Amino acid sequence: MTLASDYSCDVLIIGSGAAGLSLALRLADQQRVTVLSKGPINEGSTLYAQGGIAAVFDETDSVASHVEDTLIAGDGLCDREAVSFIASNARHCVQWLIDNGMIFDKADTDSSYHLTREGGHSHRRILHSADATGRAVETTLVSQALSHPGITILERSNAVDLIVSDKIGLPGERRVVGAWIWNRKREKVETCRARAVVLATGGAAKVYQYTTNPDVASGDGIAMAWRAGCRVANLEFNQFHPTCLYHPEARNFLLTEALRGEGALLKRPDGTRFMPDFDERAELAPRDIVARAIDHEMKRLGADCMYLDISHKPPEFVRAHFPTIAEKLKTLGFDLTKEPIPIVPAAHYTCGGVMVDHYGRTDLNGLYAIGEVSYTGLHGANRLASNSLLECLVYGWSAAENIATWLQRVGPVDNLPAWDESRVDDSDEQVILQHNWHELRLFMWDYVGIVRTTRRLERALRRINLLQQEIDEYYANFRISNNLLELRNLVQVAELMVRCAMARKESRGLHYTLDYPQRLAEARPTILTP
Repeated sequence: MTLASDYSCDVLIIGSGAAGLSLALRLADQQRVTVLSKGPINEGSTLYAQGGIAAVFDETDSVASHVEDTLIAGDGLCDREAVSFIASNARHCVQWLIDNGMIFDKADTDSSYHLTREGGHSHRRILHSADATGRAVETTLVSQALSHPGITILERSNAVDLIVSDKIGLPGERRVVGAWIWNRKREKVETCRARAVVLATGGAAKVYQYTTNPDVASGDGIAMAWRAGCRVANLEFNQFHPTCLYHPEARNFLLTEALRGEGALLKRPDGTRFMPDFDERAELAPRDIVARAIDHEMKRLGADCMYLDISHKPPEFVRAHFPTIAEKLKTLGFDLTKEPIPIVPAAHYTCGGVMVDHYGRTDLNGLYAIGEVSYTGLHGANRLASNSLLECLVYGWSAAENIATWLQRVGPVDNLPAWDESRVDDSDEQVILQHNWHELRLFMWDYVGIVRTTRRLERALRRINLLQQEIDEYYANFRISNNLLELRNLVQVAELMVRCAMARKESRGLHYTLDYPQRLAEARPTILTP
């Protein structure tokens, strides 16, 4: 066995969004941290988050109210203890971000923060930076990380798989000891040994044909954790953002929920409203209800899209609160201040993921998962708006506390096995990957979308099984490529999503099936074990 270590660190963090970078900054004063980024350092879902971060900063609000709103949005499936843990630690974690340079919008009248309201929230509690909060968060964290001497950043590098001690013949407790990395610049698989590994890879919305997510959201962390023996949970709950711009040149541009929080209305093509027909909260109902209502009206009317209209508000108000969106729409020929904007739902957030505790610990010693890749119990059957960036920050803090303790008792391994590609060739059949890629995303959209049936799920699973056979054969015989790695992971996560959906014999939150339209009396998470 050839032994090698191209990289060595105390903590390897796979992912460079809010979760990964906040954790890196909390650890790097005492530990050697390596951050792996699939693309440029700032590319990821955090960058595109528009709305904000939910936290109690208003004296008329309370942590108890934030908890209750989260539980209601989660449709009975949230873990109350996890929700309380995150809501209770929200303020100091957001304050840490502010102390590290994040600037949130202030109110016009005094020095307090301008708090907006989004669907499912009973109070104004969303801290934001205009309508580009994610960009401001990511820019702030990237700036800090790039200048920190304790952080090494590897851009344009994919994690291939985790290296687990028993798989390479190491004695002692079973634990993660590093990862194989596909260096896209060198077109070479390299080895990184680490005493702790953190998955901060985001979600898997790229498994769907239409998504608000960037291309990097391909379920890598979920698939790698599953292959390493970790449990996953609640992957049937895929949140579809209700209001993604319907335009051929901007298929993943979302129109933030804060628009509806500030008075935007959803309308049919004839200009009439429809949300009051579906829920007393109308446009401020949770996302699962709003997305299903839009889907229902599109199918009922045979319409390509519905419309979002805030033109009844003063133009100065709209431009001041939503400058990024207004400018983007202007380049596409729309005036947000004067006309309704065409919208459709699109896959947006993976509510389930790798099972973890309050410290982000998975089933595998030394392996942590934080952010969208994880299942903490916070989101239940539907995520409450602006709780996602909050979850990243809170678990960046709590995981850092536990990793510091873990590192006190575990030492590094000397060297790891090098990647063996002595029996593989260069492929001249890239068309196979492209075909499988498109086939997967299309049937997942058609069969495992906003409304499901048992028959559709069974059809999806049959196709997934065939694709897995083809991809496994391809993976065994040809050299690594970015498309191959992502497709391998997406097909694995698609299987887990369908298996979770087939196991849930009810309709709850984001999982709506025509065969089981009622909700069961007892709410239980769907847990899959390798």
